[in-house]
Amino acid sequence: MIMFAPLEHVFAAKRQPFFRKEWLTDFAFHLFQTLLWTKLTLFSIEWLHHSFNAFIWIMPVRNLFSEQNLFLQILWIVFLSDFLIYWGHRLSHQIPFLWNFHKIHHTAVALDWLAAFREHPFDNIYTRVIVNLPALAMGFSLDAVAGYVIFRGLWGNFIHSNTPFGLGPFKYILGSPRLHHWHHDFDKNSRCNFANLMPVMDVMFGTFYDPGKMPEKYGIDDSISHRYLPQILLPVFPFLRKFFR
Repeated sequence: MIMFAPLEHVFAAKRQPFFRKEWLTDFAFHLFQTLLWTKLTLFSIEWLHHSFNAFIWIMPVRNLFSEQNLFLQILWIVFLSDFLIYWGHRLSHQIPFLWNFHKIHHTAVALDWLAAFREHPFDNIYTRVIVNLPALAMGFSLDAVAGYVIFRGLWGNFIHSNTPFGLGPFKYILGSPRLHHWHHDFDKNSRCNFANLMPVMDVMFGTFYDPGKMPEKYGIDDSISHRYLPQILLPVFPFLRKFFR
């Protein structure tokens, strides 16, 4: 909040109050993700870390990877993780089972840094595991992985922020709020800009879109309740829908 609220105030893409529509819903996602659901995600990442360490067959690959200098290792990790998360994210829009959880993130009708936390716990685990697979497989320490998680988390806040930044000539190298806001556009219906960190993935696979302006309307055409509890329960227990109107 200290980082992004002043940025959004000075460079607001849309004039909206700080306590905008559905602010309480997104705050509840932030609160419970921080206090509860992140623990499940970290447990999953730690379990994978120990599992990879037990695979003897992966050691020759790790040794080959570790012989490269640190800068090259980081570039490989960033590229591979973005490649995996691009397809993981794209599939979450195409496979009904995955979309059932991921659509919660797209129910947001207003975007800012806080809206980045609107994410079903199962979707959060799915995303974080995929994005960290290369680092875990290559034997990076959990401390290094934790640093990468924090960096990508902050970048996620940035690209959801209520700012119009497009990063100019660097828009193909680094994700920006303008690109990601079009991913949330109501009419585009999540058909573009699946990459969060490296838009070159969208360029490579034909899903890059940047009209040079911000979208007008966000959200999806779905009747699911926008309150916190229904958004957590209904993807898992759809028969409860009749109790949440």
